[in-house]
Amino acid sequence: MIISFLVAMDEKRGIGKDGGLPWRLSSDLKRFRELTMGHHIVVGRKTFESIGKPLPGRQMIIVTHSESFAPEGCFSVHSISDAISFARERGESELFVCGGAEIYAQMFGVADRMYLTLVHADSEADTFFPEWDSSEWIEVESEHRTADEKNQYPFTFKVLARKSQV
Repeated sequence: MIISFLVAMDEKRGIGKDGGLPWRLSSDLKRFRELTMGHHIVVGRKTFESIGKPLPGRQMIIVTHSESFAPEGCFSVHSISDAISFARERGESELFVCGGAEIYAQMFGVADRMYLTLVHADSEADTFFPEWDSSEWIEVESEHRTADEKNQYPFTFKVLARKSQV
């Protein structure tokens, strides 16, 4: 099973502001939907609460410390290893890790691939993607997009693979 990060970040690694996304990028949301449809998604409790509901066509696995947090239509676990096991036992081919910052940090050592949307802006974020060693990753795809009426900032879609997986 491939473990993939799916993340949008600004040029300072910002990924969130005031409990939500610090930008509106319609193309990024469309890409998120296309990539994750039919797959398992791992998120932390705070990220799930910012989304507000289970996403149709995907099995959401929520990593939480709470014994009672169990939204209908989702599966709650207490560790990243439980999340990985849950998806693997159900025959998942690619598990998507979709935030937040704590979940990315906990799963960084096991990620094989990164679907990155690099937002060319400083969003004044208050939540950040973990620092990472870019020398461990190789860029396999890159597509630049300009800002328009549906995309607040210019951005670049990138796909990175861990060098040990190439």
